[in-house]
Amino acid sequence: MTIFLNILLIISSIVLIVSVLMQSSDTDGMGALTGGSDTFFGKNKNSTLEGKLALITKISASVFVVLAIISLFVK
Repeated sequence: MTIFLNILLIISSIVLIVSVLMQSSDTDGMGALTGGSDTFFGKNKNSTLEGKLALITKISASVFVVLAIISLFVK
């Protein structure tokens, strides 16, 4: 069981690393805080590649955290 959890943890960490590295950097900087950029609701971000990468990042990060916590208790 421990080996299976470790393999899943490694796979989820690789997916997390790749999804973070594929995302483009935000060039807005502090302008997003003052309203200098478009609002979140003004764009349809979920259908773009950036939105899909953000979703993959959130899912893989949560899977990684859950697997890490489970692997602490399984011996």
